[in-house]
Amino acid sequence: MELHQRIVSAPVDFGAVRSEFGMASEYPSEAVSEARDAVDAFAGSRADRRDIPLVTIDPPGALDLDQALYLERTSSGFLLQYAIADVAAVVAPDGALARESLARGQTFYLPDGTVPLHPPVLSEGSASLLPDQDRPAALWTIECDETGEPQRFSVRRALVRSRARLDYAGVQADADAGRLHPSIAALPEFGRLRIESGLARGAIGLRLPAQTVVRDGHDDGAGQHWQLVLEPRTAADDWNEQVSLLTGMCAARIMLGDAGPGRGHRIGVLRTMPPPSEAAVESMRRTAAALGVDWPTEVSVGRMLAGLDPNTPAALVLMSEATGLLRGATYTVLGDETPPVVEHSAIGAPYAHVTAPLRRLADRYATEICLARCAGEPVPRWVRDGLEQAAESMRRSDAVAGKLERACIDLTESTVLADRLGSVFRAVVVREANGSRPAEIFVADPPVVGKCVGSPPEGWRVRVRLVESDPAKRTVTFAFPAD
Repeated sequence: MELHQRIVSAPVDFGAVRSEFGMASEYPSEAVSEARDAVDAFAGSRADRRDIPLVTIDPPGALDLDQALYLERTSSGFLLQYAIADVAAVVAPDGALARESLARGQTFYLPDGTVPLHPPVLSEGSASLLPDQDRPAALWTIECDETGEPQRFSVRRALVRSRARLDYAGVQADADAGRLHPSIAALPEFGRLRIESGLARGAIGLRLPAQTVVRDGHDDGAGQHWQLVLEPRTAADDWNEQVSLLTGMCAARIMLGDAGPGRGHRIGVLRTMPPPSEAAVESMRRTAAALGVDWPTEVSVGRMLAGLDPNTPAALVLMSEATGLLRGATYTVLGDETPPVVEHSAIGAPYAHVTAPLRRLADRYATEICLARCAGEPVPRWVRDGLEQAAESMRRSDAVAGKLERACIDLTESTVLADRLGSVFRAVVVREANGSRPAEIFVADPPVVGKCVGSPPEGWRVRVRLVESDPAKRTVTFAFPAD
């Protein structure tokens, strides 16, 4: 019996996936011309804040840099200065670029390249917060108390200049060595406080293994080779995420009329998610009990999950089941009538996307509303008139993005495993079979999530045999028992 240990890579062609999902290969020339010729519509009225020593934190090699931050420990808590690329200042609301970005909704990521929301000349050039470049930005100023809770916040147009481009692994290494960049020296303390704040609100965070497809640099004539890896997530990722979440929660409060000059009047677009059903939570409690996980009744789902060792089978099973609690996310437009759901249940508060306008359409609209509210000015008509269209574009493109990512992973899984039929792999049973639905397993090496025929017990470590791997259908099937 062969117990397979490692598969390095295989040639994979993502062209068919691109075609299936209608991924445009080229940006329309008229829109590219607009992007190339774009100028800052608010150049004469910006606050000059190039004195703030902002830094960016992004994956290595990223050029579409939406956010730059400076975080200072003060005598009363923390001062966060968070600069967001001011895309609305360089995209004419009635031009070809605006029309094309409305059609796209967001940047789509494939292993062999991106299909961008905006032309790279803009998103990776003139609008990107690249280091040592003067850039137009929407600058958030958020004052927090000793516990990291926001006390005062606002956003205004400013001219900024990033000092350094950092990445997550480097920030984590610097944090571990006690040599963080001065502009983010307070980030670990702030991030931990904000994580605790989320758990207190009932936030639910998942730490499931993140599959990703990466180049391995090998080309044997059959094409570029790709491999499946588990994407490492560092504490630095979590700390930086908290900065973005906090800003989105402040933006939601402004749009809901809970803060700022527009108090009492609602206008905006929120990212919302309904609360999980009691039945789903009770089902998860039964699973936890069956796995021997102690879960006191007064402990929330989020706190229970946060207390698990993510490397155990029980954690993998429970976090996989918890994905069923986090369903129904959508974009909700605020108007005269109060919508039934204004909170995002995984965050535990109202929330809006405002921190990635180079890659996501909704952020441009939400940011414009917050800028207008904080300045005591009317919300631009193009924003008011376009909110519903923007929200629908996001709903549509979100659905495509999820399916596109899954298709690329499925294709890579089935291609990498195609010549290993009959091999035996170690796996953890994530979900047991239920009626017509087969069991689901997680194989760590190579990292594959697949269906498994037979009846392997949930939460068990098992050995399974690969019985199907079909790149044409993008399917992989294992069987239990392996013998």
